[in-house]
Amino acid sequence: MADSTAPPTRLPLRAALPFWLSLLMIPLVFAAATLGGLWVLVPMLSTWGVFATLDAALGLDTDNLDPQTRDSALFWHRLITLIWAPLQFAMIFGLVWYIPRTDHLGPLEIYFVTIGMGVLSGTIGIVYAHELMHQRNKWERWLGDLLMAMALYGHFRSEHLLVHHRHVGTPRDPVTARYNESFWRFYPRVLKSCLVSSFRAERDMLARKGLPWWHRRNPFWRYGALQAAFVLLAFAIGGWLGVLIFVLQAASAIFQLELVNYVEHYGLTRKYLGGGKYEHVKPRHSWNASHKASNWILINLQRHSDHHYKPDRRFPLLQAHSEEDAPQLPYGYPVMTFFALFPRKWRAMMNPRVRAWRKRYYPEIEDWCDYNKARHPV
Repeated sequence: MADSTAPPTRLPLRAALPFWLSLLMIPLVFAAATLGGLWVLVPMLSTWGVFATLDAALGLDTDNLDPQTRDSALFWHRLITLIWAPLQFAMIFGLVWYIPRTDHLGPLEIYFVTIGMGVLSGTIGIVYAHELMHQRNKWERWLGDLLMAMALYGHFRSEHLLVHHRHVGTPRDPVTARYNESFWRFYPRVLKSCLVSSFRAERDMLARKGLPWWHRRNPFWRYGALQAAFVLLAFAIGGWLGVLIFVLQAASAIFQLELVNYVEHYGLTRKYLGGGKYEHVKPRHSWNASHKASNWILINLQRHSDHHYKPDRRFPLLQAHSEEDAPQLPYGYPVMTFFALFPRKWRAMMNPRVRAWRKRYYPEIEDWCDYNKARHPV
């Protein structure tokens, strides 16, 4: 008799179908480009507005799959992340070819179509790349590199794996947004700091193996080659307008990524233990959100507390943590990233939550000034 408590051998397609809703976004981008007019706003409104509305209607999803479920049982979940790279490539470069050859789109319409492309390559493409880069399979990691190169942000893999996950909640992690820091101050700081810290991390890892930074094993050569190849392809099929479209969609994607980064750890710091040491990463060091619809489009990225606690878990197996274990966001990322654009509203919403978090988990800390200013040793 089979053990009813054993993990399933394969989850059915219907279990993964909600995560496949992202495929519906690509036709909307093509419709925006071919129809023009108000259609150019549809991809942006659909990606964020529709899923924010669905969150309000559908509420939270706190059900958890068995974390011991094998990869072989997750075929339909994994497949969406594997096919997205060629689909995104076709979307971006199809439109890089098409838009310069059409005359029904004005400059403003071209701008909004391009931003809509970037919303997809950032909100979906980079999130899928994030899932892929955490896997040990080289093929999946390469797909992640291709997606990040389409956003001209290849170094994100080095920064995320070698810096962010190791040093989250400490001054050494540029991506941990500081208490009272507005997004508009965070954004330029993180653009510069992440590039520098990721390169240093790869350089130091090579040095520990007795290799110079310019060695061929430095992945920055791969990042640069892929990004240059995509820019040259954009020029070859779309001229200078094609390059402008490609670069603008990449900038839009990067903006989406860093908005989410700002939300994920705002004001949450690991306790400094002295001697340059910090406590271990725990679920309490990431903001958690169990909103159902936005976790479909973001493949459970909002279960961020569990992702940092167990970074090697595939997205269907990420666990929803309760308020007892992890701080909870009042809304999903679509709404929270919107509020992050308005510092006064953001602080009014989030600063009391940060202070309550501090009082709950670290009542022994009376002076938070060094944490607020990231003045502890790195």
